[in-house]
Amino acid sequence: MKLTARVFAAGLLFALPNLALTSALAAKEAEPAAERHREQAQEAEPVWPFETSDVEVERGFTFGRLDNGMRYILRENATPQGTAVVRMRIDSGSLDETDSERGLSHFLEHMAFNGSTNIPEGEMVKLLEREGLSFGADTNASTGFNAITYMLNLPRNDDELLDTALMLMRETASELTIAEDAVERERGVILAERRDRRNFAQKAREDSLEFTAPDARFNQRFPIGTLESLENATADQLRAVYERTYTPTNTVLVIVGDFSAEVMETNIRARFADWNGGAAPADPVTGPIDVNREGLTDIYTDPALSESVSITRMRPWFDEPDTLANRETQALRGIGYGIIRRRLSRLATGADAPFRTASYGTGDLFEDARSTAISVSSVDGEWKKGMLAAVQVVNEAVTYGFTQAEVDEQLANVRTALDNAVKAKDTRSNRAFAGQALNLVASERIPTDPVYRKAQYAKIEPKITPENVLAALREDIAPLENPLIRFQGRTAPAGGDAALRQAFAEAMALPIAAPVDNGTAEFAYTDFGKPGEVVEDSVEERLGIRRIRFANGVRLNLKTTDVREDRISVRVSLDGGTLMATKDDPLKVYLAGSIPAGGLGEHSADELRTVLAGRSVSYNFGSTADAFRMSSTTTPRDLDPQMKLFAAYVTDPGYRPEGVERFRQGIDNFFETLDSTPGRALGSQIGGILSDGDPRFSLQPKEAFNALDFEGLEAVIGDRLASGAIEVAIAGDMDEDAAIAAVAASFGALPEREAEFRPREDARNRSFTADRSLRELTHKGEDDQALIRLIWPTTDDSDFDETLKLRLLARIMRLELTDRLREDLGQAYSPSAGASNSRFYRDYGTLSITASVDVAQIDATRAAIDAMLADLAGEAITDDLVNRARKPLLESYDNALKNLGGWMSLTEHAQSEPERIDRYFATPEVLDAITPADMKATAIRYLTASEPVKIIIRPEPSTEVED
Repeated sequence: MKLTARVFAAGLLFALPNLALTSALAAKEAEPAAERHREQAQEAEPVWPFETSDVEVERGFTFGRLDNGMRYILRENATPQGTAVVRMRIDSGSLDETDSERGLSHFLEHMAFNGSTNIPEGEMVKLLEREGLSFGADTNASTGFNAITYMLNLPRNDDELLDTALMLMRETASELTIAEDAVERERGVILAERRDRRNFAQKAREDSLEFTAPDARFNQRFPIGTLESLENATADQLRAVYERTYTPTNTVLVIVGDFSAEVMETNIRARFADWNGGAAPADPVTGPIDVNREGLTDIYTDPALSESVSITRMRPWFDEPDTLANRETQALRGIGYGIIRRRLSRLATGADAPFRTASYGTGDLFEDARSTAISVSSVDGEWKKGMLAAVQVVNEAVTYGFTQAEVDEQLANVRTALDNAVKAKDTRSNRAFAGQALNLVASERIPTDPVYRKAQYAKIEPKITPENVLAALREDIAPLENPLIRFQGRTAPAGGDAALRQAFAEAMALPIAAPVDNGTAEFAYTDFGKPGEVVEDSVEERLGIRRIRFANGVRLNLKTTDVREDRISVRVSLDGGTLMATKDDPLKVYLAGSIPAGGLGEHSADELRTVLAGRSVSYNFGSTADAFRMSSTTTPRDLDPQMKLFAAYVTDPGYRPEGVERFRQGIDNFFETLDSTPGRALGSQIGGILSDGDPRFSLQPKEAFNALDFEGLEAVIGDRLASGAIEVAIAGDMDEDAAIAAVAASFGALPEREAEFRPREDARNRSFTADRSLRELTHKGEDDQALIRLIWPTTDDSDFDETLKLRLLARIMRLELTDRLREDLGQAYSPSAGASNSRFYRDYGTLSITASVDVAQIDATRAAIDAMLADLAGEAITDDLVNRARKPLLESYDNALKNLGGWMSLTEHAQSEPERIDRYFATPEVLDAITPADMKATAIRYLTASEPVKIIIRPEPSTEVED
């Protein structure tokens, strides 16, 4: 049986459970699969990694293998309730290709949607759309170095849909027709995808790998392939790859969802038991990598690249199977790497920061080498400053180790993550379980129960001392002696290779000393005054959202739900937002998003990370049009400190200069890359084009951004922080009395607030240009990349029926664009259409089409789009087309309140905008009532009655002079 090579990016291998990945289902009470398979292992080759490990696999999974060798992993789960996910992994990817097949594994993945024995070409996606699955969101596939994975997200748990899903997976596994004419049509799509992905960042990644491991085979096997192979691929070649790699023994099927294991297993056997095929391919060659490669330097420049330096050494790879002993070792060194990252982060977020970001870690390069690297991202021209500081930090750490306070901070976060995982284990999501199952196959990481993980960690925690952490770290790293040094940026460093190596020598010679244990501080914001008094308390009966108002005017909306056990979503809306900007001062509140980087009056941003270690709290500050917003996901235990943290930022923002400094560090790079790709060129100019240069929606000069400071921001938003209306929304698994008390002691205790959000009527005017002439823009990216954008004016969202019609029309347009530009003509990889009806600007909305195409295909693409628009105003909109666009919307509606995000969308403004709830209940009836005739009328009203703004982005003309 083929075993997948473990592949990791350079970095930490020890992955702790975290707040975002703690979803679950009730464990299945059955004989542990590990025990069954250990007994079988005495007589046969191991089927699963846990059969030879002392790590206890989590109960509730069903592991099986058919007589033909196909393996499967099943899990009963009801989060989200009534849904399921299906994954099929073919354990071969681009590394399994021959020289003449480069890119054909990915090409073959595309052919799965282009005809099989029982599904005609072009019908698979349509079939799924009729079942409520959106192409891309619910129906997708991916190809990597090691595997091809097919993915279906089922919006319902009815038996017929499961049968359809497994039928389609079986068609993909063994029944693809791979017709020559279909290959020709799909070739254009593949070439379009390759073209779209080929940019400055991808070229830099390729150069980096080539420098690190020039002889490695994986450098010649990027999944997207080569032009030569893709342009000349034949149906016979694709079929050869298909027959060689799509075999039962090379396949794992994963199903997680709201079905019984028996139903899932029975369906798998019915569909796949008669699949015959050869043996799995042998493990592919990935290297070789010269682990003794040293002392070399690489300088790579591109006008779009920000400045960075990497310092790397390698050592031989060593096998580290998933055992309790190895988990203990990984835990120890994980603490060490975490402390070094904290030290680097402290420098990056402090005053006069030497670099923008820096990292340090060790990881596997397939099974050929182990790589240790320092990576430093700096402001242009300051690479040496960044290198000196980062190398000094790492050198000091690996020489002198860590303090007990540093270890304690890391341990506090680990314990909290483990505790949170335990308390939320019964509402882990389908996708989380599927991810664990695939990780078992891909990386041989055994899925374990959170209670088990916590118990195992408790056993090793007494061993997590500064001395043991340092020892484990030293054992893992490759010492950075005479390393590989790679620079990338817009311009080469002065002095070239010699300057880079001299700077490293200087960095290693910098003085270092043992760290000083300064202990820890206490959070300073625990008392905001007398808790607020509740003066109004009512319930929205249809959804059970509790609506509360405190005496000071603060509103609180509460929704108790256990869709995610032990998790609470919190959102605070504060009157303000981008409507405060004016034509005279369009950047008036732009710096608001940097408030967190400025810390609090009593704590810097970095100090807060230490002070709040072990707390499930977080902070951000953003702007919508009419409000400033803070949001977080926390736990019942940490709701009170979370609310106090939010209140502290409203009452005492630190406005420290390092917040502005970090903001300005990104400005130069932002402006240097404005036209580096077609998409960025469009994004930088589209606002000004549509609004006739209204400064509020147009990109301002770099000097205007650099002139922003906290003093100016404080003058603008100070009164909003002091007295602006506040609406707090809390949704999740809570004790409502405790939640009310937490808000009463924080926002409810503040001085009186304004009762309502200010309407700012004068700011709600936004025009749509009357100039419909063709706009031609240029970009500095690849010379074959172009972008076409058409934008029609529509209206705001005050008419809900019209809003849903426009949303549905946009989906119909996307379906048609996919059929015509992608499937029929092979001109675009991912054409899109969208509708946006503004909630904030009167009479303003847009309907748009975007297509990324080859420069040579601009005219043909425009002609195809024009034909589509004419057809939509004619007889092209059929019942089937409307249903294919509508069904995924209805399924999304049915599943909207099975997650905290859906509940928060309705809870957030339950008092200030109660009509949102009315619209929620009206949605299915309004959608169901829309007919093809309605859609035709809507298309005529918006797409035919007015001309769109037409924008074409082409490559900038070459300035090279021929000899």
